[in-house]
Amino acid sequence: MIGRLGITLGDVTGVGPEVALKAIAAEVQRDDTKYLIIGDAGTVERLNWELSLHLPLERFSSKDQAGRFLVVQPTTAALPKKLTVGSPLAANSAMAALRAGAEHCLRGELDGMVTAPVNKEAIIRAGHKNFVGQTEFLSQLAGAKRTAMMLLGHDEKDRWLRVALATIHISIKSVPRKLTAEKIALAIELAAQACRDLGLARAKIAVCGLNPHAGEGGEFGDEEIKTIGPAVRAARKRGSDVAGPLSGDTVFHYALRGDFDAVVAMYHDQGLAPLKAVAFDTGVNWTLGLPFIRTSPDHGTAYDIAGKGIANPSSMISAIRLAKQLAKNRK
Repeated sequence: MIGRLGITLGDVTGVGPEVALKAIAAEVQRDDTKYLIIGDAGTVERLNWELSLHLPLERFSSKDQAGRFLVVQPTTAALPKKLTVGSPLAANSAMAALRAGAEHCLRGELDGMVTAPVNKEAIIRAGHKNFVGQTEFLSQLAGAKRTAMMLLGHDEKDRWLRVALATIHISIKSVPRKLTAEKIALAIELAAQACRDLGLARAKIAVCGLNPHAGEGGEFGDEEIKTIGPAVRAARKRGSDVAGPLSGDTVFHYALRGDFDAVVAMYHDQGLAPLKAVAFDTGVNWTLGLPFIRTSPDHGTAYDIAGKGIANPSSMISAIRLAKQLAKNRK
């Protein structure tokens, strides 16, 4: 038995509730995992009926409750049945669910949590002015100062890409200024630990350069010489099996064919573009360095198809399966 996973609904005006319930229903027969669904209870119960999923849902009453599919509403007021896309009420509910899920994990009541997509713009408009992303919010809530984002997924041949990011949600123009040897070293360390947590036979890490062709010896920029190269050499001295800086236009090809177990990318799109090209439907976001397991589907709220019953739950299924795998490995 894996235990109990928390599933936050995310923005209920997006596809989060739909993919969450579809994914849980798809996993019912695989094992005996228990689920705590965190979000507006009325939304969950209506969708369960509308999608004909027939999950035996129960309202949460205590952490010792025996039910397998529990629903907890972290707000006192229920959401209206009809909400406009990106509604402040939906954004505030998403934030309440995220906080509640983390608190359940920190109290040891969950073996991990899977978070459905939120909309950053809607959350900021709702009054959460300092919100950057779920990863950053959870890191701050948990008091975790050494975290990184890893995206992972596989292609139709079951070849994996695992990509850790040295910087996350910042503008391209600020990357050279905010990219430090310490951030690169942390991403290398956490990527190697992630490989061990996954039970891989090795933890061979490739580190991308920042500039085209990894700077061509300083011709296209000197970040590789001044920052990235020294960070890689220092990590190697500490015992990491790491190579780089390598050209970002080729390193993902070598990783996909199995030469490396994980890649450290210097900025968000450098890592996510190849990952999504390989595993658009099955990609998973995993926050490394938290004191609890947190994964999420690698897609957004998809407002354009929300409420139509056609959302693909594949990425959410992958996120749930990864969380269960990690929880099992930890036990």
